[in-house]
Amino acid sequence: MSWSPKQYTVFEDQRTRPVRDLLNAVSTTDVMAAIDLGCGPGNSTGILVDRFPNASVSGIDSSADMIESARKRLPKCQFTVTSIEAWDGPGSFDVILANAALHWVPNHASLLPRLIKFLSSRGSLAIQMPDNLNEPAHRLMREIAVEQPWADKLAKSAGERTIVESADWYYSLLRPLCSRVDIWRTTYHHPLAGGANAVVEWFKGSGLRPFLLPLNDVEQERYLSQYRAAVSDAYPTLSDGTVLLPFPRLFIVASR
Repeated sequence: MSWSPKQYTVFEDQRTRPVRDLLNAVSTTDVMAAIDLGCGPGNSTGILVDRFPNASVSGIDSSADMIESARKRLPKCQFTVTSIEAWDGPGSFDVILANAALHWVPNHASLLPRLIKFLSSRGSLAIQMPDNLNEPAHRLMREIAVEQPWADKLAKSAGERTIVESADWYYSLLRPLCSRVDIWRTTYHHPLAGGANAVVEWFKGSGLRPFLLPLNDVEQERYLSQYRAAVSDAYPTLSDGTVLLPFPRLFIVASR
């Protein structure tokens, strides 16, 4: 699936706040090597650099366009085009960051233990995943997708995202492998100026991608028109012209 760095960074301040909160909870010290899995355009990697200024920081992403943007943003970091599933990093890392990335990667039961193996003896795996598939914004994507005339084209779109499991599930998976597992869930309420249009623009950089890419230009416009109307009902515009977008996210810091 292709990604647009420009679209993704439209709401960069709001998208970057969760990774700051995540990395502030990492207690690992003397970090010499850190990596950002699914680094996107480098916004999360920049926070990683700021948090651990003495570390050698690298990043990977499956999108060549995202990696190009990351390299321009952070020329001193090393970036590689590869998927998280295929990544087989050399050596060990004191911090492995996966910010808003693993919900696009399947098989967490095998993936997360594999990532733990790349940690140093006191290293930490720091994960943040949107946990919003049951929010109106995502429910409406799926409901409009099953309508004609694009139902056949979008039959597999909802399955692009991996279902985020419960906190208990992740704790039970990671605790036997780690000395400490810290899990919490936060709902951010992002104020977006521009009403329903702003909500649509937000998700055009992320959740809407699997639903738009299979459609031609005319179909995309029709889909977005229906989605925008439905979003307008689900997320009323406040008196100052903004919409508060509730956005639940699951956080995990697993330390060896």
